[in-house]
Amino acid sequence: MSELLRWGTLLLLIVTFTVAADTNDGLVLPPGFHADVVYEGSGPARHLAVRANGDIYVTTQLPPFSTYDPALNRGILALRDTDKDGRIDHVESFSDLLGTGIRFYKGMLYVSDHVGVYRYRFRGKELVPSQPRETVLDGFAPQAQHADKTFAFDRKGRMYVNVGAPSNACQEEDRTPGSKGLFPCPLLEEYGGIWVFDALRLGQKPSDGVRYARGLRHAVAIDWSRSADALFVVIHGRDQLDTLWPQFFTAHDNAETVAEEMHLVREGDDYGWPYTYFDVRRGERMIAPEYGGDGQTPAPPGRYVDPMIAFPAHWAPGDLLFYEGRAFPREYRHGAFIAFHGSWNRAPLPQSGYNVTFVPFRKQKVAGPWRIFADNFTRGPLKDNHPANAAHRPIGLATDKAGALYIMDSQTGRIWRINYQRDKKKRANLRVS
Repeated sequence: MSELLRWGTLLLLIVTFTVAADTNDGLVLPPGFHADVVYEGSGPARHLAVRANGDIYVTTQLPPFSTYDPALNRGILALRDTDKDGRIDHVESFSDLLGTGIRFYKGMLYVSDHVGVYRYRFRGKELVPSQPRETVLDGFAPQAQHADKTFAFDRKGRMYVNVGAPSNACQEEDRTPGSKGLFPCPLLEEYGGIWVFDALRLGQKPSDGVRYARGLRHAVAIDWSRSADALFVVIHGRDQLDTLWPQFFTAHDNAETVAEEMHLVREGDDYGWPYTYFDVRRGERMIAPEYGGDGQTPAPPGRYVDPMIAFPAHWAPGDLLFYEGRAFPREYRHGAFIAFHGSWNRAPLPQSGYNVTFVPFRKQKVAGPWRIFADNFTRGPLKDNHPANAAHRPIGLATDKAGALYIMDSQTGRIWRINYQRDKKKRANLRVS
């Protein structure tokens, strides 16, 4: 190939990438997929749910260093496209709840905050529920970290609640260099696992739940797969290997070692926190340094469950959604989308994640390699390598009745709708041949 032709080809690729990114609001998607901005956003947001009629509901957070003010349009946002042009043109907020999880179940809107789960009933096509909030579950103790009470429902009326551990590694003194781990870890009695409750019963307390699984540091990304008829999570791995145990780990070790683990969660299983972590590079579960590990000592085989996928360290899984629609190609059916919020602690390496990843599934098994589905949320390298400088950070996922995928940004609450357009010319050629 001549030098001129080589540069011409490179220029064509750059132009093609730029046009594709520009037409998708900057997002990079697989061929055939297209992104539209349906809502510009009004501030920090967490998760979203789409009603059968197309209305969208969003849980929000306060901007940094703010106190609650009704004028900030926080609480739960109710979004409607009244003129059917594909963009939200009517926004209302209700409740003073600064929430995390949000899902529809049997026509009711379930929402969680750091201490409970609540629900709203609708009358007809009203956008904002006129009936008072009902308390399904409350009484969780306030937590300084990993407080999100995200949840999922199965087909039998059970609600699975993630109760994250208010600790990094269950040390005697949390996040303190050289501090040993408590054994047995007392936090596991009330935290660091999945608890199951009655999805329809009101007035429940944490003591009414049954522990379903333990050893999950923070499983904020949680969903029930209808095809697999099973619960899945993607957990946040532990932090600070190098700053807490510099005699064993370097900053590069911390940046690349501890996996974000995807698991099929079975009742009674133990997933290893805080006694172990899963090493991405070695491909095996290791004893945590708080419990005598040195970065070279594997955990006893068979005692803890290994992940079905070990994602790169510190990508921060924010949401998990099994795709049950039919608008995307068949290879996506029943597969899992994961919103990775992006790292804050991979320095001195570049921060990473900030994408939506796809994992193909067949029933309860991974059916092929995982791959990045949507990317370029940050709009290039982060200034000062700081996550606050990302243009957008994906956090919430949902689908609508037609099978479109919705992705929400945590920074501003922007929402994209992802659709797939089949190549009609290619389909016609296939029919002719």
